Amino acid sequence: MNLHTLLGANGNIAKVIASELGKQGIKVRQVSRNPKKVNPEDELFLADLKDANQVKKAVEGSTVVFLLAGITYNLKAWQIEWPLIMQNTLEACIATGAKLVFFDNMYALDPAKVGHLTEETPMNPKSEKGKVRKQILEMLWSAVNAGKLQALVARAADFYGPGANNSFLHELVINRMKSGKAPQWLYAGDKKHSFTYIPDAGKATAFLSQQSDAWNQTWNLPTDSGFPSAMEVTAILNKLLNKELKLQVMPAWLISILGIFISPLREVKELKYQTAEDYCLDSSKIERVYGLKATPIEEGLQACLMP
Repeated sequence: MNLHTLLGANGNIAKVIASELGKQGIKVRQVSRNPKKVNPEDELFLADLKDANQVKKAVEGSTVVFLLAGITYNLKAWQIEWPLIMQNTLEACIATGAKLVFFDNMYALDPAKVGHLTEETPMNPKSEKGKVRKQILEMLWSAVNAGKLQALVARAADFYGPGANNSFLHELVINRMKSGKAPQWLYAGDKKHSFTYIPDAGKATAFLSQQSDAWNQTWNLPTDSGFPSAMEVTAILNKLLNKELKLQVMPAWLISILGIFISPLREVKELKYQTAEDYCLDSSKIERVYGLKATPIEEGLQACLMP
């Protein structure tokens, strides 16, 4: 049986991947501490990804494994849990012969290159969270280069999409504007920024897992190349909502003060470069090779406003 296992089930991306795989008649195993079905035929498997034995049992019989876990957005948690989860996943995939798809972000890449991030951009993080991402990516590629398994890395920029959770664009801009409140952003409102539409990311990741020539390389997932600033996103939403709300930009000094009381703001300070400078994810490789294109930002934002 062609079984695909999702480690870290039921998150934003995982739901789309599971749905796409189900449409293709692929058996899906949902793995988390509280897994839920996306397709009627899904298999549910309760497991803690920090437990090596549980991960190995969860992966048994799989053709492809997706590592889609999301852990607490806290540096200490990342430093302890991410290497453990990656090691457990790699060992399980190697032992069972499963291929691995790792869903990644941009944190490990060189901040000096943030204005044009491609699959060839070197890993040279300055942030502590970025160093954790670099560590686990090196673990993955070391196993691949040693011929122990086949894997691919699928990268996305900041998320947005209908029903998105843990999305800065949703929390600070979309949801606030929907409720009639002024949108907010961090550090600079006029800098270019990449926003990856969740349905695009999930569909492309599922697609890559079925391509024989996609393995053992990195893929930037389809992302609108318009790179709209927070001000431009605000203008689009104002037009769609028939409002005239103005973007409020939180400067560095205010974020430092608020970070004392608001954990997410405290944790995001080291990633200032992603909003204080142009931040552009180039996804032209996946469009060139497979013809996968990003949903235009206007269309994606309109979908976010639907009830």
